[in-house]
Amino acid sequence: MNNVIKQIKELFFVAGIGIVLIGCNQSKETTIAKNDNKMTQKEVLTDTLSGYTLMKNNCYVCHNPNAASHDSIIAPPFAAVKRRYSMQYDNKEEFVNAVIDWAYNPSEEKALMRGAVMEFKVMPKLPLDKKVLEKIATYMYENEVEQPEWFGAHFEEMHGSGKGMGMGRGKGRRMNKDQKN
Repeated sequence: MNNVIKQIKELFFVAGIGIVLIGCNQSKETTIAKNDNKMTQKEVLTDTLSGYTLMKNNCYVCHNPNAASHDSIIAPPFAAVKRRYSMQYDNKEEFVNAVIDWAYNPSEEKALMRGAVMEFKVMPKLPLDKKVLEKIATYMYENEVEQPEWFGAHFEEMHGSGKGMGMGRGKGRRMNKDQKN
């Protein structure tokens, strides 16, 4: 319930800022450079709302930030996805391209989140246009994404003080018992 109220507040906040920006700039449009394209403030706001709406409508079916517990999810929350991709890709273009590449053609070999693949399997290929995926990935990169209430405690339990659990690339749960040292 608190997440729903938070979502509504965030949406009203973004919409309110948009109304103020649009109202203040009626006689001339201010442009903002974005990926070598010139966009008006209105277009930037529309893009942000569009990215959120696309993510909510296409991704939250599996990546639900309102899941009651870790046991009730079928895919990792976007907070975990964003955190992992942000660790791997330190600029927007690489981040967005990697998310698009994964969502457009997911495979175990390309997985950054090996623990999630072990737990949930590889996600299905999405029947979405690359432009839609780009808006979703850009929204993820540029905004704080919602996270389930339990996520912080779960992340701390799984990763401790940020040093991970040594589960990368063939370690941990993937090893047979007789392979362990």
